[in-house]
Amino acid sequence: MTTNSSNESSNESSYITTSQTIGPFSHEAWQWSVDATANVETTAPTVTVRGVIYDGDGTPINDAQLEAWTPHAAQAEAQQAIPGFRRIPSGEAGEFQFRLSRPADAPADAPAAFVTIFARGLVKHQFTAVFLDDARPSPLLAQVPEERRGTLLARRQPDGTYRWDIRMQGESETVFFDYT
Repeated sequence: MTTNSSNESSNESSYITTSQTIGPFSHEAWQWSVDATANVETTAPTVTVRGVIYDGDGTPINDAQLEAWTPHAAQAEAQQAIPGFRRIPSGEAGEFQFRLSRPADAPADAPAAFVTIFARGLVKHQFTAVFLDDARPSPLLAQVPEERRGTLLARRQPDGTYRWDIRMQGESETVFFDYT
């Protein structure tokens, strides 16, 4: 790799991508957005989706960053610093929890959230979505092969929360989407 100063010229360019330059410091560097989205002020009812993120060996990932985006919640969260958005780090045991607004005027077949995952070993972040298992069928979910749809479903628990584990690789790998 060659670096160029204003006094030099070179035909070579860097092959490092933005995904490779994040470094191991995301928890510190992104803390501002975790703080800005931690306390949800909303005029809408909420649901809590919690789970654990696992690597390909089934080991919990303790340094992942997860982002949830619920565009239909932006109006209900207008007083938030970043309406409809959450960023959280996974805990020591890979655990995570999102509290998400569910406005009455949101499409009944919309995902509970679109989710982006950043973690060690990922050269490129991954995109997925989480759907509540008791929500209306979704056209997006219908595009996923039936035998894989369960990896996108958060299952209602007796305490009223929803459980959704994310598996980055392996036999039960969560479905990830490509956006083009």
